[in-house]
Amino acid sequence: MLVGSIPESIGRLANLQILEMEGNKFTGELPPSFFNLSSLSNVYLRFNNLEGTLPSSMFITLPYLKHFLLSSNHFHGSIPASVSNATHLIELDLLGNGFSGIIPSKLGNSQYLRRVSLCSNQLEANEVSDWDFMESLTNCSYLVTLELLDNKLGGVLPSSLANLSSGITTLSIAQNQITGNLPAEIGNLVNLTRFEAYDNLLTGSLPPSIGRLKSLHRLSFQGNKFNGQIPDSLSNLFELNQLYLQNNMFDGSIPASFGKLENLQELDLSWNRFNGEIPEEVLSIQSLSVHLDLSNNLLTGSLPVEIGKLRNLNWFAAANNKLSGEIPTSLGNCMSIEYLFLQGNSFQGAIPHSLSFLNGLRELDLSHNNLDQNIPMFLENFKVLQLLNLSFNELKGKVPANGVFKNFTAVSLYGNKQLCGDDKKFHLPLCYHEHSSSSNGKKHLKLALKIVIPVIGILLCLSFGIIIFIILCRSKRKQKKISFNLLKGQFRRTSYAELLKATDQFSSSNLIGVGSFGSVYKGIIEPGDTIVAVKVLNLEREGALKSFMTECKALRDIRHRNLVKILTVCSSIDFSGNSFIALVLQYMPNGSLDHWLHQRGSIAETNMLSFLQRLSIAIDVASALDYLHNLGHAPIVHCDLKPSNVLLDEEMSAHLGDFGLAKTLLDIDENQAASIGIKGTIGYVPPGEFSNNLSSSSLII
Repeated sequence: MLVGSIPESIGRLANLQILEMEGNKFTGELPPSFFNLSSLSNVYLRFNNLEGTLPSSMFITLPYLKHFLLSSNHFHGSIPASVSNATHLIELDLLGNGFSGIIPSKLGNSQYLRRVSLCSNQLEANEVSDWDFMESLTNCSYLVTLELLDNKLGGVLPSSLANLSSGITTLSIAQNQITGNLPAEIGNLVNLTRFEAYDNLLTGSLPPSIGRLKSLHRLSFQGNKFNGQIPDSLSNLFELNQLYLQNNMFDGSIPASFGKLENLQELDLSWNRFNGEIPEEVLSIQSLSVHLDLSNNLLTGSLPVEIGKLRNLNWFAAANNKLSGEIPTSLGNCMSIEYLFLQGNSFQGAIPHSLSFLNGLRELDLSHNNLDQNIPMFLENFKVLQLLNLSFNELKGKVPANGVFKNFTAVSLYGNKQLCGDDKKFHLPLCYHEHSSSSNGKKHLKLALKIVIPVIGILLCLSFGIIIFIILCRSKRKQKKISFNLLKGQFRRTSYAELLKATDQFSSSNLIGVGSFGSVYKGIIEPGDTIVAVKVLNLEREGALKSFMTECKALRDIRHRNLVKILTVCSSIDFSGNSFIALVLQYMPNGSLDHWLHQRGSIAETNMLSFLQRLSIAIDVASALDYLHNLGHAPIVHCDLKPSNVLLDEEMSAHLGDFGLAKTLLDIDENQAASIGIKGTIGYVPPGEFSNNLSSSSLII
């Protein structure tokens, strides 16, 4: 939290080599004496409020600079052309300032250069010569990161882009005004893991050589003018997690070969000119869990029943196409969907009852179709539904009155002429039985009442005794059997009594683990005799409730095959009147990795992990961490990665659990970051997690 300007007296430190002052609130310009510290090699001044310009001779007076990091300040002016003299430079980070002008043509004069980040400035390129810096960077054989995102670079993209170091892993030229085609030999950059060129003016078709980028995890080309068909070679990118091609002019059919992309989690092909039917192979990519958008194309045919295979999908859109037929009932299998958009097609028939399983929906849009049955009553039960658009269909009958229908601003029913209801806010006519009767009708009603009332009285007397008898019988049956009663859908309700029974009164024979904030029991749930793990919190322990809230927050927006699934929670009162909180988790029959690594005696000799099993487990854990750190809604650091938190299912696949200490990095501002510290088990510091904490925090000064 240091403030003020950097003092002029810093120039007296004649032998200073490393200066780290990141993550403070320093203001003003760098003192002139700073640029006379000829011994400086590492300068870290990121995340301050420094301003001013850099002297044109800076890299001459500071000839030994290796790491020069000024990101997230308020510097302006040109990047000194003397950077050509920085022959020892390894890292140049000027991200998030106001630098302008062209990028120096000799930027790549250092053979040691590994990382260049010039994002979010005002840098320009209009003439062919303004791109000469790219040619100089082709001489940097150690270059792994080049980020030019969010500038004012224009002109034609040079073909020398494809001649950068084959070891480069991150390349971002997005959010500029770059024209031209992708170089035909872009496939030379075989180690790329992230390639971003979105929001430019690029044209032409994607070169087939792009299929050689087999290490890609993220490919973002949206918001350009690419055209033609998608090359089949794109389906060779087996490691791809995110593919964004929306807002272009691609045509032809969606390649069925996309079904080979078995690690794909996000796919956006919206706002193009794709035609033909939706390939069932695309809807069979079971790794799709975050986002699938096929909207605003020219797709025809029905929505394939294979949509039901996407059980973990969160967002699905196929709006504004030419799809027809009925909405498939298999869509009800996608119980993780929160956002569903099918508007602007020609779907007909009823809204399938199977959608009642999607009770986690937040937004549902079925407008501008030909749906012609009643509005299903189950929509009243969707507790988190915030937007429901059923307008411009042929729906009929009475509109439900509860749930989301109580908020007329969240529901749109326009253009359904056969709907009726008693809520004036929807401007609907009263239903037929609610119309005021004529005088003749009133007379008939009075006569009917004179006959019906005595009959009803007699029937009530006869029925009274029967009802009491039935109630007594049923009450005895209920005392004998307590049902676990799972709600249809992804949300399950459970009580303390049901968990007590499932775990045989939390018997020690069912105890499978003890942690810092509670114990884990094996349980058998009715109906179906489902085996689960019940994690009971010890609320007397300080921090237990905070750990519970942290775990719920971390798990609510993440879905991955190598994370332990949470089935439900129970927040109740036990039979002694004390608070009771428990998590019901997916049961892992093979226990923890710690158990397998540290067995003793004869059991250890017969249950050793093979090399392939160990390798598979390591890959599973790495995949889970990669998803948490890089591919989810927000970066999450587990903070307690250890063998006892790695659980193994019946096929010995690894699942990462216990998120009680997890940190969501986007929830942490730069001032809080310095206090994150090292969390987890005393005496155990996982190197991967520790380095991640260091990389995402400011721990120096």
